[in-house]
Amino acid sequence: MAARISAGLLMYRHAPALQVFLAHPGGPFWRNRDAGAWSLPKGEPEPDEDLLACAIREFEEETGLAPAPDYLPLGSVRQKGGKEVRAWAFEGAWEEGRALRSNAFEIEWPPRSGRRQSFPEIDRVAWFDLDEARERLNPAQAVFVERLAEALE
Repeated sequence: MAARISAGLLMYRHAPALQVFLAHPGGPFWRNRDAGAWSLPKGEPEPDEDLLACAIREFEEETGLAPAPDYLPLGSVRQKGGKEVRAWAFEGAWEEGRALRSNAFEIEWPPRSGRRQSFPEIDRVAWFDLDEARERLNPAQAVFVERLAEALE
């Protein structure tokens, strides 16, 4: 079996301190989870798709916001389940009150009910200072916050 890989973007701003923009996964499995559940917007590449192009596409599909150019590479991490995540950062803005426009996925819900329901891939987004981001992020992805802070020093 081929290793699974995802590519994502970590948007940041200075407000005045450094903050990062994180996404909370949608669907019933994640509904009541917070600490350790958030992620940078990311997804799996199409066959032969460049990973940065994938990250840009996924960010726009999951948030409805076209990311700004000038990407800072943040490297990769391997999550607990074995998936490799590659990330880049960019400086951007998300205005208060902006509507989240995420693509959706469909699953059988409730389980074994025979009914299929649609859920947004991302159900909410928010800005976090670096300490709070470390607590909210999937533990493997917290290193991206460290790498971003070091790169911007």
